[in-house]
Amino acid sequence: MDLGLTGKRALVLASSQGLGLGIASKLCCEGANVVLSGRSVEKMRVAAGELTSAGPGTASYVECDLSRTEAAADLYTAACQELGDIDILINNSGGPPPGGVAQPDSAMWRQQIDSILVRIIEISNLCIGGMQERGWGRVLTLASSGIVQPIPNLAMSNTVRAALVGWNKTLSNEVAAFGVTTNILAPGRIHTQRVDQLDAAAAKRQGKTVEEVAAASRAGIPMGRYGRVAEFAAVAAFLVSEPASYVTGSVVRCDGGIIRSS
Repeated sequence: MDLGLTGKRALVLASSQGLGLGIASKLCCEGANVVLSGRSVEKMRVAAGELTSAGPGTASYVECDLSRTEAAADLYTAACQELGDIDILINNSGGPPPGGVAQPDSAMWRQQIDSILVRIIEISNLCIGGMQERGWGRVLTLASSGIVQPIPNLAMSNTVRAALVGWNKTLSNEVAAFGVTTNILAPGRIHTQRVDQLDAAAAKRQGKTVEEVAAASRAGIPMGRYGRVAEFAAVAAFLVSEPASYVTGSVVRCDGGIIRSS
């Protein structure tokens, strides 16, 4: 299937590694020109070089810390300098630390709300105007299976990311007539460094080995394994593609069946 992404201009947040980098790589493979963003300049420099060499799309990068108040405006300006404008926005952010509802203090809650929710809304608002003017655009926001089925010991992630669902649906209704789609992609246990960190934290909390925790986690997934980044990235690429032009306001799962509800 031709995804119609050749020459499209994409900004991928939090893409120095993990799911963000996986999506950036897939978009480049489909011919899109991509700007990576994140805090690790060296990782992005290496990744951008590798993606550009592999082609057919190109990759550049912009340093960005989403906890900064000015992050959205600075990132948008820098990305437009690299790309000219933005056709595709992949919203992504690092996950908050594990813990129960009562563990984080008010300052930590505010910090996570700023990074995971407010900054995503700000950068989306900056990109959407140009998309509407051109009559084509894609906004895809990465969330978590916790927005559908709360994950134990991830109170902040469950709470703050859930707010993205209401925002996404509201936004989709406002921009659909302009040829702009907005969707949420919810990963289950996709094997990334973040998942390894969560397994290590659970092992420490439960007094088990990491492999014991990982084995128990895999046993709870109908497919019996963690997902691969490439599998997740393929779903993301479809959702921002030309053939997916009638998919908007949706929450799409890529979770191996781990979410038990229909």
